[in-house]
Amino acid sequence: MRLVAVDGPSGSGKSTYAADLAARLGAAVVPTDHFATWTDPVSWWPRLVSEVLVPLWEGRPGRYRRVDWSEGWPRLGPPVTVEVPEVLIIEGVSSARRSIAERLDEAVWVELPDERARLERAVARDGESSRAHLVRWQAFERGWFAVDGTRARADRIVTTN
Repeated sequence: MRLVAVDGPSGSGKSTYAADLAARLGAAVVPTDHFATWTDPVSWWPRLVSEVLVPLWEGRPGRYRRVDWSEGWPRLGPPVTVEVPEVLIIEGVSSARRSIAERLDEAVWVELPDERARLERAVARDGESSRAHLVRWQAFERGWFAVDGTRARADRIVTTN
């Protein structure tokens, strides 16, 4: 199985890029949004590794419970099964983190340079009630990316507008 990560700041167009790439490659996509919450932006990673990546590396389907926001707050929803694909795309903030870098076949960094434009895109996607959360999220991810050095390790950088 080939493993591709599509990472970058929120509101940059990662999901759109990953969906287009998946369609071209016939790949499966696992979004980090299925794991992250406002209060747990990145520490859920071991769950993705143990429930999805390890089984797939062993040739078995992965299975995880997606975060469900339908009631306005995060809770674990029904199980999602990921059959063993030829290519798996992990998409979202922290998907190309340092701890997985050696296992990635490709790390793609997607960015919209204008932080205000990214915020407005994210608010348009998630709703005005998410604005304060998104402002905090952007501050968190700036620090995360600076410490992790994600962009510097990317194999490909895609700039959106």
